[in-house]
Amino acid sequence: MRALVKTTPAPGLTAMTCPDPTPGPYDAIVRVKATSLCGTDAHIYNWDPWAHSRIHPPRIIGHEMCGEVVEVGADVTLVKVGDYVAAESHITCGQCFQCRTGQAHVCRNYRILGVDRDGSFAEYVALPEKVLWHTPAALPPEFASVQEPLGNAVDAALAEDLTGHTVLITGCGPTGLFSAAVARTAGAATIIASDVSDYRLDLAKQVGADYVLNARTETPAHIAAAIRDITAGEGVDAALEMSGNPGALHVAFGAVKNGGRVTLFGIPTGPISFDLANEIIFKGIRVHGITGRHLFSTWYRLAGLFKAGLNIKPVITHTFPMSDYAKGFELINSGQCGKVVLFP
Repeated sequence: MRALVKTTPAPGLTAMTCPDPTPGPYDAIVRVKATSLCGTDAHIYNWDPWAHSRIHPPRIIGHEMCGEVVEVGADVTLVKVGDYVAAESHITCGQCFQCRTGQAHVCRNYRILGVDRDGSFAEYVALPEKVLWHTPAALPPEFASVQEPLGNAVDAALAEDLTGHTVLITGCGPTGLFSAAVARTAGAATIIASDVSDYRLDLAKQVGADYVLNARTETPAHIAAAIRDITAGEGVDAALEMSGNPGALHVAFGAVKNGGRVTLFGIPTGPISFDLANEIIFKGIRVHGITGRHLFSTWYRLAGLFKAGLNIKPVITHTFPMSDYAKGFELINSGQCGKVVLFP
C-alpha cells in the first residue's frame, strides 16, 4: 500500500510503498476513504521539539479518519466487512483506575494512532475493533473523517450547558471553529469569536459567530471593552480558550462573569503566570481542562448534534489527494485554511 511515513528525525514526510497491514484477532483492516490533517500531524511534519521527544521513526502518521472495513480478525464481533466507520484515536488500556471508573479519556496508559502505532495516512490501517465507530452512510467522508476532532469541540463547548448563554471563543483554528458550530447548534444565545486571522474570523461567522474580534489589530483592552459592550457589562457566561496563547488566556479569564466557567483546550508552549486570586478565585470561576473525548459518550452526543443540524461544511476548506499532502501542511503552517482533508 501507499503511505506517508516519518522515516527520519527531520522535517517532512516520505510517500512510499509499505506492506499491507494484517489483523490481530481483535483487529479490523480499514480501507481509508478520507483522513484529515491535525495540529499534531503538523508538529510531526515540521519536526518541532515536541515531535522530537515523542515520535520514534519510522512511523506512518495520521489519526483522524474514516473508511470501510475490508477484513476482520478471528475474534472480532463489533464490526463486519463492508461497515463504514470512523475511529477513536486514543487506544486505552482498560485496566488503570481511570479506565475502570469511567474516565478512559484520561487513561494513564493510552496509545495514540499515528503516534505510538501506525496511523491513517495510508490506503489501509489496522485498528482494534473497540475504537471503531459506526458512521451513517449519508455522512460524506470529509465530514466523517473529522468526527474525532469534532469530539474535542463537543467536550469543550458542552462541558456545561450553554443553552441561552453568551459564549466567548478565543482561537479560531479548526477546533475553535467546530466549537462555534456546536455552540450554535446547542442553543447559545450569543457567540463572540476572537483570532489573529481575518480569514478564520470569516469562517467563524459562517458557522455561527455573532461578533468577531481581531486580536492582532485590537489591543487586549479594546477587546475587553468590546466584550463588555456586547454583554451589557456582565461578561460572558462561558469562555472557551482554544489557542493556548498567553494573551488570549488572560482575555478569556477576564471576560467571563463572576460565577462563570472557562474551558481550556489550547496548549501553551510553556508555563504561564496568572493572578489566581483576581482572575479565578475571587470570581468563583469553574475551570475545565479538555483532552481527547469522553469514550464513547461524546461520540453519541456528536451523532445527535448532526441530526440536530450541526453545520461544519464551512470549516472543511481544502481537500487534496494524499499525494498532495505537502500543500495541506503548507496551508496549516500559513494559517490560511480551516480543516484540510486528504483522500488516499
